[in-house]
Amino acid sequence: MKKVFVICPVRKLSEELRRVLLDYVLKLRQEGAAVHWPPDDTNQDDPIGLNICKQNREAIYGADEIHIWFDESSPGSFFDIGMTFAFLKNSEKKIVLINQDKVLPTPQKSFQNVLLELVKAPS
Repeated sequence: MKKVFVICPVRKLSEELRRVLLDYVLKLRQEGAAVHWPPDDTNQDDPIGLNICKQNREAIYGADEIHIWFDESSPGSFFDIGMTFAFLKNSEKKIVLINQDKVLPTPQKSFQNVLLELVKAPS
């Protein structure tokens, strides 16, 4: 069974996006994947945030695939993307951009360009 970690906004997750992502997560689960979705699967009751980062780190480390809903206004997503990048050196993980149609390349260096490049990398 493949293990998937979904990176997405949590604190500023709108109800509309929550429904979209929940549908996405449920589809992956119906296909047989074990999915870690932080809004539901990471204990968010953490006034500092360190335990949230630790829980996500362990789930990212153990995942076969990282699926990302890129939102440039989500600092937690950037943190999780950074952890994902750090783990790529030792174990290649498939990277999927859920909203790839909204992640546009820029003429200068950017996280969007990095993500688009990671998606192209062979798994």
